[in-house]
Amino acid sequence: MKVVVLGCSRVGAVLAAWLAQNKHEVTVIDWEYNSFRRLPQDLEIKQIMGSGVDREVLQRAGIEKSDAFVAVTNSDNTNLMSAQVVKNKFNVSKVIARVYDPNRAKAFEEIGLNILCPTISSAELLKELLLKPEEEE
Repeated sequence: MKVVVLGCSRVGAVLAAWLAQNKHEVTVIDWEYNSFRRLPQDLEIKQIMGSGVDREVLQRAGIEKSDAFVAVTNSDNTNLMSAQVVKNKFNVSKVIARVYDPNRAKAFEEIGLNILCPTISSAELLKELLLKPEEEE
């Protein structure tokens, strides 16, 4: 599978490394050169400097031939805008955006984007742990 990852944060770097280790073709886009230091040097991961909402940058990353796009920058706006561009302009079949704001996550999910909201996921997991009956000793 050919995957473009936008954002070389910890999550983006770990995801890119896992994909590359599992023989997927991976390209990572980030606007900050130093972010690429998080990527393992022993894996083949293409690095593109630039903004993920810039069509030219996306094209340099090979978005037109990609099977999937994952937006995991620290900006909800960037993740949502890039996901919409990739889905609507480049017709990539699998597009996922990380969004921290639960209200925005819900709104963009309703218009058909695949959204991961760690705020909601974390709160639900914490709720489960809090409500879990204590084990009898």
